[in-house]
Amino acid sequence: MLDAAILGAVLASIVAAATTLLLASLGELVAERAGTLNLGVEGMMIVGAAVGYATAYGTGSLILGTVAAVVAGALLSLVFAGLAVWLAANQVASGLATTILGLGIAGLIGAPFVGTRLDGAPQLHIPVLTELPVVGEMLFGQDAFVYLSLLLLALVTYGLARTRAGLVLRAVGENPVAAHALGHPVRKIRTLAIMFGGACAGLAGAHLSLAYTPFWASDMTAGRGWIALALVVFSAWKPLSLLAGAYLFGAVSILQLHVQGFGLGVPSQLLSSLPYLATVVALVIISALKRGQGAPAGLGVPFVPDR
Repeated sequence: MLDAAILGAVLASIVAAATTLLLASLGELVAERAGTLNLGVEGMMIVGAAVGYATAYGTGSLILGTVAAVVAGALLSLVFAGLAVWLAANQVASGLATTILGLGIAGLIGAPFVGTRLDGAPQLHIPVLTELPVVGEMLFGQDAFVYLSLLLLALVTYGLARTRAGLVLRAVGENPVAAHALGHPVRKIRTLAIMFGGACAGLAGAHLSLAYTPFWASDMTAGRGWIALALVVFSAWKPLSLLAGAYLFGAVSILQLHVQGFGLGVPSQLLSSLPYLATVVALVIISALKRGQGAPAGLGVPFVPDR
C-alpha cells in the first residue's frame, strides 16, 4: 500500500505542476470568451519566465520578478492585439507570429542567465494544517502562485457569470456586431481581454522560472502554452472544468516522472510525451462528443466596425 506521506507528496507535486497550466489557460479562456483566438500564449509565457527570472536575479526580489513577468506578458499581448484586433489580421497567423517573437525575445534576455539558479518561492507552511495526512501538504503547503491561481479561478468564474462586465465580454465573443450596435466598444473590450490573457501567461511563466523550477533554461515552457490552449477546448470554455483539466494534465506530467523512477524499461522519451499524448486523446474524445459546440460563436472572427 502506498505510504500516506508519499501519496501526499505526489498530490502536492500534481497541484504545483498544474498551476502553470491553470494560470495560462485562465487568461486564454477570457480572451477566447471575448472572441479572440490567441495562439501567442506560448511566447508570452516564455517571455514572462525570462523577464521574471532576470528581474528577480538582478534585484533579489521574487515579488518584483513576478510583477515584471506579468507586465512583460501583457505588453507582448499588445502586439497580438494590434495585429488581430486593430488591424483585423488573421488571428491564427498573428498568434503564431507572436509566439515566434516571444521565443526570440526570451532567448535574448535569458542568454546571460543560462546555468544560474535562484532560491525559489517559499512554500507557505501553516502550522498543524500542513501536518494533516495526505491532504495537508497539498492544501496548506504550497507556494503563493498556487493560491493566487485558485483566487484568479474564483474571480474569473464569478466575473464571467455574475457581473455586467462579464456578460458584456461574453456578448462581444458571441456576436460582436450586435454588441457594437448596442454601443459596446468591441475592440477595446477584446484588447483588454487579450491583455488579461497575456498577464496571466506572464504569471504562468513566472511560476515556472521562480517557483516550480527556479532556474533559467531556453524553451523551459516546453509546449505548456499549447497545452493551455487545448485545455480551454477540453473545458468547453468553462472555468471550473478548466480546473479539472489542468489538474488532470498535471497528474499525467507528474506520474510519468514517477514511472520513470520505477525503472520499468519504458523509453524515457515515450514517457515524457505522455502529457502531450493525453492532450491529443482528450481533444479526439471531445470532438467525438461534440463538446466543441460550447465555443463562442464569434471566436476567431475579426471585427471591423462599419461606422
